[in-house]
Amino acid sequence: MKKLYITLSFVIASGILSAQNNKTKSADKLFDRFEYVEAANQYLKLVDENQNDNYINQQLADSYYNVFNTKEAVKWYSKLVQEEQKPEVYYKYSQMLKAEGNYDEANKQMQKFASLAPNDKRAISFKNNPNYLTKLKSQRPIFDIKPSELSSDKSDFGGILTNDNTIYFASARNTARKNHGWNKEPFLDIYQATYNENGTISEATLVEGVNTKWHDGPASVTADGNTMYYVSESFNENKFEKVKEKNAKYGRMYLYKATKNEGKWENAKPISLNSTEYSLRNPSISNDGKTLYFSSDMPGGIGGEDIWKVSVNGDEYGTPENLGENINTGGNESFPFITEENSLYFTSDSRQGFGGYDVFVADLKKGTEAINVGEPVNSEKDDFSFSFNTAKKVAMFSSNREGVDNLYLANPICGVNAIVIVKSTETRKTIEGATINVVDNTNNVIATDLTNGVGQKIFEVECEKEYTYKISKDGFEDGIFTSPASGNGSTLVEAYLEPIKPIITEKEVILQPIFFEFNESNITAQGAEELDKLVAIMIEYPEMVIFAKSHTDSRGKDKYNLNLSENRAKSTVQYIISKGIDKARISGQGFGESELKIQCDDCTEEEHSQNRRSEFLIIKK
Repeated sequence: MKKLYITLSFVIASGILSAQNNKTKSADKLFDRFEYVEAANQYLKLVDENQNDNYINQQLADSYYNVFNTKEAVKWYSKLVQEEQKPEVYYKYSQMLKAEGNYDEANKQMQKFASLAPNDKRAISFKNNPNYLTKLKSQRPIFDIKPSELSSDKSDFGGILTNDNTIYFASARNTARKNHGWNKEPFLDIYQATYNENGTISEATLVEGVNTKWHDGPASVTADGNTMYYVSESFNENKFEKVKEKNAKYGRMYLYKATKNEGKWENAKPISLNSTEYSLRNPSISNDGKTLYFSSDMPGGIGGEDIWKVSVNGDEYGTPENLGENINTGGNESFPFITEENSLYFTSDSRQGFGGYDVFVADLKKGTEAINVGEPVNSEKDDFSFSFNTAKKVAMFSSNREGVDNLYLANPICGVNAIVIVKSTETRKTIEGATINVVDNTNNVIATDLTNGVGQKIFEVECEKEYTYKISKDGFEDGIFTSPASGNGSTLVEAYLEPIKPIITEKEVILQPIFFEFNESNITAQGAEELDKLVAIMIEYPEMVIFAKSHTDSRGKDKYNLNLSENRAKSTVQYIISKGIDKARISGQGFGESELKIQCDDCTEEEHSQNRRSEFLIIKK
């Protein structure tokens, strides 16, 4: 049901919709009306007489994708990719494979997607960390979960627990309502129930004063319990977009505001930000009532649906502000929920996760990158609409892991995921392979590990304890960083290491060792970082002329070593020139093993590494 909030709502007027061709006209009409269940049935009738018709196969695959029928979606996407397709086909196929638990094949399809769309942020994220799932599965769980007794056999989602112990949620259980063509379930209504202190929940009842004949919900309620923001449809206001070529009326999702008077919701009205040009969905009001978070496909976003915020002053609203790339991606981000501590929980279908939609959290106070909340909240299916009453220590979310959108309760587990990200103070880039020693308050080292390809490592530590992180990396000054004692959840430690400055003598510029791959001469990321220091020095001293000498250790044949060192010297010179240094100011030569720094018959690895060096002689200063 949640994908309904990432598309247009609609009413079809009399007439015939445009179609791909005559044979698919009926099915296309249903597809264009988002009636994917019936559309798929119609396309299936055409399959036998239209074998290997890519258009029909794609319409079937996308129909099943849109209603999260993962098994059937995989079946039809697998037929599509037997021939070359657009990048998004491979991405969707990968998502469905993950949802089916077939992670190896999902990775293969993501590799294909990344090769076809290398600049897509989803592709870049995958290439930077292709084995992310292993790391996600190793995270310490931060919530225990259990199914909520509020769930029905229809879609139930968007649950929130207010300070007065009322649970509000959206549900399609009202069988007195007509069915929606999307998934053959009734239109949504907003329901309420009472959360008792012993953990039991009263029977759900319809909320009076806000429900209409269209989709209604989910909702957000202010801390004092007297103002509700909720989702309904533009058709309530007789607002819609006419599409002449399809003879159709397309509505949008609107945000409404209602107030409570003597225990009843009244004065429901659309807020001034609504537009027939885009939809506003899934509100979350801040604890002080001054900032409204929501999701929208309004212009100026980053992806299909983004998360935004806007200032609130009574019935006046400021200019909506996109939350930017720390939150939003080129895909869909939705269902924001802001806690008292300014932590934002939200749902994404494009960040690295377990499959389908996953729940993420970001600390807006620190402006840091969002992280996946991990299992058991997230699964290979769709997991979304997470809310967290931190004062009562009760969270709610929804998932279709049992085949329909159900409500779940989540209780925090006392423990902390310490997320350590190591960066260079000079370039602000992350540092791979940095050694992190975690030290507790008794000065014992409790864990040691290396940062991954994106400069990050997650450590599981205890609640309410302060920890120290001693971090080292070749070419950088050692650093010591701390994380304060904190309660359940996650804490971020941003560790900036200071690069070791080059030493300038009368005769040479001394850098940290320039490392090359075994038997290779191309400049590595580590080598580039060191050579950038030499470039900076040559810019600072515009008359300086450098002669680069490249040496190997004594292993290998003399001629091979000489050629290898010569190639490395050339690569070094070319790198310096590529950074804007005049070629007259830099030259180089390989010396192989002819000038060993340490003469030894049975050299240790340390002695070999000292012989395997680059030197930068100052010809003119």
